Amino acid sequence: MIHIKKINYEPSEHETETASSSYLMSLIAIIVGLPLPIINLIATLMFYLGNRNTTYFVRWHCTQALLSQLSLLFINSFGFWWTISIIFTEEIITNKYIAYIIAVLIFNLTEFIATIYTAIQTRKGIHIEWWFYGSITNFICK
Repeated sequence: MIHIKKINYEPSEHETETASSSYLMSLIAIIVGLPLPIINLIATLMFYLGNRNTTYFVRWHCTQALLSQLSLLFINSFGFWWTISIIFTEEIITNKYIAYIIAVLIFNLTEFIATIYTAIQTRKGIHIEWWFYGSITNFICK
């Protein structure tokens, strides 16, 4: 899922701290707005907008963090509204619902662990590319 890529550029202390903070922003937003999936995306988007004109290293990592939160928004929102419909309507809990919620939990846990790992490695100046998001980020940040 994670690919460590050696780059020729040595980012400064400020760059590594800012790039690492782009991942930490989503973790902090989880604590603040856990039941509402849009909170994570808004927090990460605001951080991205504030840093989109900085160095390539920072911009690249802000973009990757934003893309991961965008996909989580769709996955978590569907589960959130499905749960709300079960609570407030006559819909029942089915095997499909349970399977989806388990998949959502696994996906979120994996993303959470990957985010912590990436924040730590990025803070050290190591360039981390996530599977799927890294390729899209490379395309966007050319």
